[in-house]
Amino acid sequence: MHTDTEACVRAVQSKDARFDGWFFTAVLTTRIYCRPSCPVVPPKVRNMTFYPSAAACQQAGFRACKRCRPDTSPGSPEWNARADSVARAMRLIRDGVVDREGVTGLAARLGYSARQIERQLLAELGAGPLALARAQRAQTARLLIETTDLPLAEVAFAAGFSSIRTFNETVREVFALAPGELRTRAARTPLAPATPGVIALRLPYRAPLNPSNLFGHLAATAVPGTEEWRDGAYRRTLTLPYGHGIVALTPQPGHIACRLSLTDPRDLTQAISRCRWLLDLDADPVAVDDRLRTDPLLAPLVESGPGRRVPRTVDGAEFAVRAVLGQQVSTAAARTHAARLVTAHGVPVDDPEGGLTHLFPTPEALAGLDPETLALPRTRRTTLTTLVAALADGTLRLGTDTDWERARTELSALPGFGPWTVEAIAMRALGDPDAFLPTDLGIRRAAERLSLPATPASLTARAADWRPWRAYAVQYLWTVDNHPINHLPA
Repeated sequence: MHTDTEACVRAVQSKDARFDGWFFTAVLTTRIYCRPSCPVVPPKVRNMTFYPSAAACQQAGFRACKRCRPDTSPGSPEWNARADSVARAMRLIRDGVVDREGVTGLAARLGYSARQIERQLLAELGAGPLALARAQRAQTARLLIETTDLPLAEVAFAAGFSSIRTFNETVREVFALAPGELRTRAARTPLAPATPGVIALRLPYRAPLNPSNLFGHLAATAVPGTEEWRDGAYRRTLTLPYGHGIVALTPQPGHIACRLSLTDPRDLTQAISRCRWLLDLDADPVAVDDRLRTDPLLAPLVESGPGRRVPRTVDGAEFAVRAVLGQQVSTAAARTHAARLVTAHGVPVDDPEGGLTHLFPTPEALAGLDPETLALPRTRRTTLTTLVAALADGTLRLGTDTDWERARTELSALPGFGPWTVEAIAMRALGDPDAFLPTDLGIRRAAERLSLPATPASLTARAADWRPWRAYAVQYLWTVDNHPINHLPA
């Protein structure tokens, strides 16, 4: 969008927050870059230039605005709606892969050379993978500086910097303040008392957001021991690269309140990324709803509760296992089966609030599972053990960097994987916004009540008008049925 100067100028002059993250405005006279919704008086048009990423602004020598804090704006929804190499690279960079594995590790995950990835990112974002990762490190550093009492030396390494000198130089360059000055500036604003060992932050999103189906679905399908709904918050355990964590997510007006407890602060970047992915916070609800409103049968559903998101998962392999356990059984039965796996094979954790007890078991932990111990039909046991084996040995990969169509092909080749299971994984684990579940019971009931075609083939043909947002259409169709997934728990 940054190449459409007229559209960008209109968004800046109207302070339209819907475009935060789509592009960044750099002011030539002040050498400062802002988000489109910056509250200051818009600069003259001749002094504006536009960039596709914060990293590109920083590379061009611009500093982040201290008023609108463009480093905290929601991420571009474009990366969630695409499955090409650039979009997959951006999702991996957001997960901190460059910090942990370098550019060569990023390229290896995508199946390209480092030079190819560099060239593609430069062409589309105006910055290479190192610059993009540097911008994210700066954002994480600012978050830790302003919201925790960690010593600044620990902040540097927790944010992914290789040295304190690089940390100091980057913070000064990006924010025009030294790390200590950033902390002093933040301390002027009284904050709520912090809980020792807990990082509290706000996760921004593009309005509107309807929390009913999002948190209702997560709470209704929560696996005891690993997830829970407590005091208005969805809580769960997280398996992370350097350790584990516990997160509490609470819907609030204008943001999601996030409280993270991590065994290693170096996992902060990926923990935040997983929470945003879980709640689909980088979606563009206006674009989605505008498309779905064009169908007269869907329009009333959209109008009654706009801004529905697709509830995703923090781990693709975990959701695939849970999808198999949920085949042809009720939500309650699926939770029971998953809870047994968690108790028998999950790693125990300590939860100060007492409700969470284990991490969800990894494929490696389930690889030696005795199928005879599973209270499942024999064919379902075979499906589960085959899936776990493929995930454990790396034959099958289900992550934010996975090619959607390739994953569908590989899943369909496994025994017991029909269209419902494959599309459910594509929708919630892989994040394909166009995944569709025409054979789902809730969708069939909605189709009957709305006079939509009854057979899966005819319904799929009818749903062509909803593309590329059929996964969001599923969320609206599910609201026709009075199921707990559509309501926030009392």
